[in-house]
Amino acid sequence: MRDGARTRDRILHEALALFAERGIDGTSVRDIAQAVGVAEAALYRHFRSKDEIARDLFLVNYAALAADVLAIGAQDERFAIRLEKLVGLFARLFDENPALFAFLLINQHRHLAEVDAAPGRNPVAAVALVLREAIERRDIPPQDPDLAAAMALGLVVQPAVFHLYGRLTGPLSARVPAITAATGAVLGTGRS
Repeated sequence: MRDGARTRDRILHEALALFAERGIDGTSVRDIAQAVGVAEAALYRHFRSKDEIARDLFLVNYAALAADVLAIGAQDERFAIRLEKLVGLFARLFDENPALFAFLLINQHRHLAEVDAAPGRNPVAAVALVLREAIERRDIPPQDPDLAAAMALGLVVQPAVFHLYGRLTGPLSARVPAITAATGAVLGTGRS
């Protein structure tokens, strides 16, 4: 990897940690440069602004999450297994990279206007598509797939928020069976 690419990756890594801890508005370009160990001018060789760093971090990681959702949704397995894998995907993201999870969660409203609504770029649209396909296959009862996606994501995200604020402890992935059962009940997996 070239030095420029390494520096860019370090900028993104350190910015993500600072944004998750302090928020975008609470983080300065100077803070990021100091965390990376470069002069502010070096940072500007890679990004025009702090907002460009935040936008890049959000859009790239949001699209990667959407791709992961679609890959699980496309698997040829019973819906209950795919549902557990989807819940597990979000739980693993939280457990393995809580800064990224917090950044995506907290900053989604700041960047959603820039997000392509296509399921391949937007994990919410990807979840809705997976549920729409489950409805068509009669894996779950007929329902509004967007509302179903909102409810399912709420059942995953809210326990993560409780973890972020210390109301729940331990790995979120340990709660995948309980969250999957609750999500399945909301979606009506047992009543199709």
